[in-house]
Amino acid sequence: MGEPLVIIGNGMAAARLAEELTTRVLGRYAIAVIGEEPRLAYNRVLLSSLLADEVTTAELELKSARWWRDRGVTLVYGCPAVAIETDIRRVRLANGATLPYAKLVLATGSRPIRLPVSGATLAGVLTFRDIADVENLRHTGAGRRAVVIGGGLLGLEAAHGLARAGAQVSLVHLMDRLMERQLDARAAAMLRAEVEARGVTVLTRAETAAIDGRGHVEAVALRDGRRLEADLVVFAIGIRPNVDLARTAGLAIDRGITVDDGLATSRAGIFAIGECAEHKGTCYGLIEPAYEQARILARRLAGENAHYTGSVLATNLKVSGVNVFSAGDFLGRAGAEEIVLTDPGLNVYKKLVIADDRLVGVVLFGDTIDGPWYLDLIRSGAPIAAIRHHLAFGRILAEATEPMAA
Repeated sequence: MGEPLVIIGNGMAAARLAEELTTRVLGRYAIAVIGEEPRLAYNRVLLSSLLADEVTTAELELKSARWWRDRGVTLVYGCPAVAIETDIRRVRLANGATLPYAKLVLATGSRPIRLPVSGATLAGVLTFRDIADVENLRHTGAGRRAVVIGGGLLGLEAAHGLARAGAQVSLVHLMDRLMERQLDARAAAMLRAEVEARGVTVLTRAETAAIDGRGHVEAVALRDGRRLEADLVVFAIGIRPNVDLARTAGLAIDRGITVDDGLATSRAGIFAIGECAEHKGTCYGLIEPAYEQARILARRLAGENAHYTGSVLATNLKVSGVNVFSAGDFLGRAGAEEIVLTDPGLNVYKKLVIADDRLVGVVLFGDTIDGPWYLDLIRSGAPIAAIRHHLAFGRILAEATEPMAA
């Protein structure tokens, strides 16, 4: 029997950690995964596609029940962990059962944020975070009026899914442009045009003052006096690390559960990865950093001297045929240079930011096929002088001409 290792959380980070561990050191640990939701781990990135009926619930599953069983992983889902008894190294579940651990990994993810405005708890005011939310949203029905609050990645996905399901959708965003943390003004304007062309009304610089209704939502009141009639309101304004369990266990917490370069928390034998973890002051709300953390932690639990040094953020959006990619310092720092390529006819825009002969940031709209290659260049810090003249035209041309340039 292997060393008992308990993973609290059954999301994408937990599934990747289980996969990495069973690939590297199958049999070394007796792994138990505890999930709050009553289902196998699934791909949250596809929730908008599920809402739009482009995929089925079964297609969202990351691994089949047989996959988990064949690797000897014990799954406990639909029964959340309620306490960590650190003095005796046991996890207590909602049904009263306890599980012993030698090592414990918190992958508890995050919770959606609701605006602190009047009417936020009315019936018909929902969030967009899990399959249960999608099932609630599906009751909207064709032709009904939906207001999505939040113009980031999550809000766009919710708006897309609702519009595809036949709802009349308005998207309300406080800032001056959509996805302001991931896009520059040019790319954001192009995105807005594409979103509106797909039937979503976009309102920027729009602050929600209140949600009105008697028992059920009827309208969203904006700070400037406008009123949007609504049968449904969706909060998609962001997420908050789920640290409740960690707090009661006495772990060090700032915004998230603080971890070091080994993903270890302030308590011996307890680690944290994914959206609940905070590394060097940063909580990453994207899946790729969670996967990086899972890989590093699996290596450490396998006995390797691996270290997590942080992630270069990248965003890859594909909603209703709109392709957007951004990574690194895409707004540019002092002294940085920009290479910009636009083709209005093809609705393509590329901006590459260069500093000290290295690629440090990129924004792509329309043609994102080279996004992963640009991201590799940013992460590696490799000099780009030899390929600079061809950099904007993509990997194939740049690498084909590199020997001649050298």
